[in-house]
Amino acid sequence: MQIKVKTPAKINLTLEITGKREDGFHELKSIMQMISLYDYLTFDIDKSESFEVNLSGSNPKIPYDERNIVYKAIKLFTDKTNISCCKFNVYIEKNIPSEAGLAGGSSNAAGTFLVLNEYFNNPLTKKELHELCSKLGSDLNVCLEGGCTLATGRGEIVEPVIFREYPVSLIKPQVGISAKEGYQKYAQMPHKQVKNITEKMIECLKENKDIKSLLYNDLEQAVFPYYEDLQKIKKLNPNSIMSGSGSTYFVLEEKINPVENFWIKNNLRTISTGCEIM
Repeated sequence: MQIKVKTPAKINLTLEITGKREDGFHELKSIMQMISLYDYLTFDIDKSESFEVNLSGSNPKIPYDERNIVYKAIKLFTDKTNISCCKFNVYIEKNIPSEAGLAGGSSNAAGTFLVLNEYFNNPLTKKELHELCSKLGSDLNVCLEGGCTLATGRGEIVEPVIFREYPVSLIKPQVGISAKEGYQKYAQMPHKQVKNITEKMIECLKENKDIKSLLYNDLEQAVFPYYEDLQKIKKLNPNSIMSGSGSTYFVLEEKINPVENFWIKNNLRTISTGCEIM
């Protein structure tokens, strides 16, 4: 049986780091917003004498083996539900760039949990799906929840925030920045600002006020001095803000000023949903 899911990207309207946890992760407060840029995952699931996962896709730069987060999600779900005798063929149509701060991989994994739970007649509750998400990464819970979400802890504690529709445009240089690098550079910063801006953003969203002046990202402060490409984006788009650990920047506008040879996506929208079975 074939089943398909669309998995959206996210942007961070705010990202504030509030401390370091005992497990090595950083404690954060972030308002994450899903947007109308999607990957599409097509699953063919058949009975088999053994457990088998075959991944393929449109992006030759990502691995299609045990290192892929979709593979890890399938394994985690089947271990949790004791489903073993199946063959999973998955084609991943990638439109969300990697190492971009847009949670493309996390969204793929959250969509995988959604598909498998639907296919196997909902053996897991929404709470149990969120528990699986939190085991696999920090952004998966937001992608499963969808819309506009306040994420705390290391990102796995989620609470819906009132949704507002805005235009969104993205720009990304060729270089990618991993979350590990972003947080390491933040840890090395000698002076860290405390903005407490997330609560102000929530109030503005509730009251439907202009939020553009409140867009903020602690990780941008950390990586910006090290990348000339980011400085080029900011020079041409002074109101742009980095998403996640980068390297994508966004504006809440129909279009963004381009930089030659940089990836551009204009005329997107904020969305009130997350991963959706098609």
